[in-house]
This record gives sequence, structure tokens and C-alpha cells, in this order.
Amino acid sequence: MARRTKEDARATRSHILDTAELVFEAHGVAGTSLQDIAKAAGLTRGAIYWHFKDKVDLFNAMMERATMPLEEAGGVCGRVNADLSLGELRDGFVAVLRRVVADPQMKRVFAIATHKVEYIGELDAVRDRHLSVRNACVAEVERALKLAMRRGEMSRRMPARAAAIGLHALLDGLLQNWVLDPAAFNLVKVGSQALDAYLSSLTMSQTVAP
Repeated sequence: MARRTKEDARATRSHILDTAELVFEAHGVAGTSLQDIAKAAGLTRGAIYWHFKDKVDLFNAMMERATMPLEEAGGVCGRVNADLSLGELRDGFVAVLRRVVADPQMKRVFAIATHKVEYIGELDAVRDRHLSVRNACVAEVERALKLAMRRGEMSRRMPARAAAIGLHALLDGLLQNWVLDPAAFNLVKVGSQALDAYLSSLTMSQTVAP
């Protein structure tokens, strides 16, 4: 019986978080109350408070259970060995773009975190996470680009850190603009073309795509 109760509690918590994503996406974080989420979830406010102490706690839990695209992008470098080529780096980033298109939750939470919340007050932690993700992604990409330089695959005319910051800005800009208006362009197609152009400008051979 106790096990069943725990399972029910986990299911209710997940249902609340799923509902919160949809309501935050539709009305923004500032424009959403716990009562709005409770109503949309078919629950009482008391049921929400049983799982979360306030809206900030609920929002943070929603963010913690999701993977952001640029966290995935930073992991592309961290998961591979020291022989990562620029072509493999490019393919890893394209895979991230495909994941965003195919994963409604990743797309939705990224859209909320970038376009539906203000980085002030108690939600300033969202800004801290955004910066942490950016710094980690840039650091991993910089490491991969330095290795490419040592192999002679990448020109040294642009410092690895500057190139990594530029690549991050390219990916982040593509993602933020696409989630704002998905009908504006094909994220995978345009993203692949943009990555090819950027990475090719860094190479000796002027070709990156397989």
C-alpha cells in the first residue's frame, strides 16, 4: 500500500510539472499562478503545495528535470575522445538540433527559459543556470578546437576561445530564434548550413561536411 502511495505521489508530481510546462508556455511564468496550474491539472492548490512550496520551487523542479540544448551540445565534446574531428563536432551539433526538433519537452522548456521568464528576484537562478550552461559549453568546445589546432586541422588565425564563443553564439541564436517562430526556417537544414559555413572558415582545407 505504501509503495502504491509513493507511486501515486510521483505520478501526481510529474502530472503537475507536465501541466506547468504547458501553462508557462502559454502565459509566461510571471503571468501564471499556482491556481492556474492547479485548475489546468484538475487538482486543488493544496495538492500543488503538497509537492512544491511555491511557484519558484515548481519552476526550478521543471528546469531540473529537463536537459537544455546547449547542455547537450557541451556534452558532445565531453562524451568523445581526444581525437574528435571538426566533422564529428559538426555532426554532434546537428544531432542536437535534430533532438530539439524531435523532443517537444526540450523545445518547450528551452522556450520558457529563454522567452517566457524574467531573470529577476527568486528566478535569478535561471540566469545562473543559463550562464553555467554557456560557460561549460564554451569550455568544452574550446578544448575540442585546441585539439583540432594541434592536429593542424584548424587554422590558428582565430584563437580557440574566440572561435568557441562564436560557435556557441551561432547555436544559441539559431535555437532561440527557431523556438520563437518554428515556421520561420528549418532548424536542421539551416543550422547544418550555418555550421558548415562557420566551421569551414576555421579550417585549413575549407571543407568540414562529410
